[in-house]
Amino acid sequence: MIKFFLMVNKQGQTRLSKYYEHVDINKHTLLETEVVKRCLSRSNEQCSFIEYKDFKLIHRQYAALFIVVGVDDTETEMAIYEFIHNSVEVLDEYFSRVSMCHHTWLIFVFLVETGFHRLARLFLNS
Repeated sequence: MIKFFLMVNKQGQTRLSKYYEHVDINKHTLLETEVVKRCLSRSNEQCSFIEYKDFKLIHRQYAALFIVVGVDDTETEMAIYEFIHNSVEVLDEYFSRVSMCHHTWLIFVFLVETGFHRLARLFLNS
């Protein structure tokens, strides 16, 4: 089962997060900091699958954006790795390579919410 979905930039700032299990709001920042630190510290030659606490982290880099998915032990790493790629393809097609620097913050917030809706539909269909 997918526990969370994160989009993070190279500086380690979370740009998008969605939790599918309850995590105390005070623990979000700590969890994201630890997860991002582990994923961003790895080189391109290292595996994209990391054992972390009671779940697995699967991450992939697209330009300056890292996508990290936390799952439990029942999920197959390669299936989630492919899911990340498919998610990026769906978002890329829907948003037509929208760049945040060309749009206002308000439009970005709308797109994020639409993106969550699209990802939720992708989760339900897979």
